[in-house]
Amino acid sequence: MSTFSRFAFQGIQIHRPIIYGNSAHPIPKAERDSSANPDHSHRWTVAVRSAASFMGDTVDGVGGNDDLSYFIKRVTFRLHETYPQPTRSIEKPPFEVTETGWGEFEINIKIQFVAEAGEKTISFMHHLKLHPWGVPDLVADNPNLIDPVHLYVGPPTGPDPYDPDGQHVPLRENIHAWQYDEIVFTDPPKAFLDILLANPPTLLPKTSKRPAPANVAWAPSLASIQLPPGTPAIKAYSSTIPEFTQQLEQQEAERLDAAKRSVLDAIEEQRKMLAEKEEELRRLKEQLDIT
Repeated sequence: MSTFSRFAFQGIQIHRPIIYGNSAHPIPKAERDSSANPDHSHRWTVAVRSAASFMGDTVDGVGGNDDLSYFIKRVTFRLHETYPQPTRSIEKPPFEVTETGWGEFEINIKIQFVAEAGEKTISFMHHLKLHPWGVPDLVADNPNLIDPVHLYVGPPTGPDPYDPDGQHVPLRENIHAWQYDEIVFTDPPKAFLDILLANPPTLLPKTSKRPAPANVAWAPSLASIQLPPGTPAIKAYSSTIPEFTQQLEQQEAERLDAAKRSVLDAIEEQRKMLAEKEEELRRLKEQLDIT
C-alpha cells in the first residue's frame, strides 16, 4: 500500500493520454559508409510522449507537446542485447532513445512514476518498426509505383537504387509506428492529485489538420494519389506525419468498450455452460441414487 494512501481521495480517476512507439528514416549511403557501422541502414527514435502533437518543428512531429515529468520519474528502454548498454534509463524529458541499426526487434519499456504518485512501475513492449509493410502487394495494381527493392531483411549490400550517388535521403519517407494509450490514476493521494490538477494535458484536436496518408490496407485510399511514374511505393502512403485526435481517442475507447463487452459475453456464455453441466451432474447423481 502506498505511503500516501491515507491522504487519497476515494472514487476519483484521472487519466493522462500518452503515446509510445518509434519513428525511423533511412540513412544516406554516404553517411553509412563513413560511419562506424556501415551496415546500419536506419536511424530511429523510440519514445514515450504526450499524445498531443507540438505545433512547431520537432524531429518527427508526432506527439510530445506536453512535459510528462510531473508524473513520470523515469522511462527505461531495453534494447536488443547487441547494442552497447542495452538498458537505457531516461530521467528527464524527452523520454526517448535515438539509435541506428538495420533490424527490427522487441523493446521493453518501463515507466516509473514520481514518488507522490505512490504507483508501481508499469512495463510493456513495443516492436521497433523500420520498414513499411505490405508494399509489394500494392505494386502490381499501381503501374506508377515501383517495387521498393530496399525492403531487405538483413544488412544492406550494394548501391542504393534510390540514392545512387549516396549523397541524400531519397523519396523514402519516415516510418511511424505509434500507439495511443492512457495512464489512469485511481484514488490518487492528495499531494499527487494537486500535481495532476495543476498540469492538465493539452486537449487533442477534434480532427487531424494533417492529410490522412493512403494506406495499402484500404485500396480506395490510393485512388487519389497522383504520383509520377517511377515513384517508390513507400512514397504513396508514408509521406504524412500522423497526429492523434479526439476522433482517434473516441475510436480507441469504442474498441476497448467492444472488447470489454466481448469478454463479458464470453464470461456469461461460460457461466451458462457451467450451470448446464452442474444440472446434468445433478441429474446423473439422482439416477445413481435411484438405482
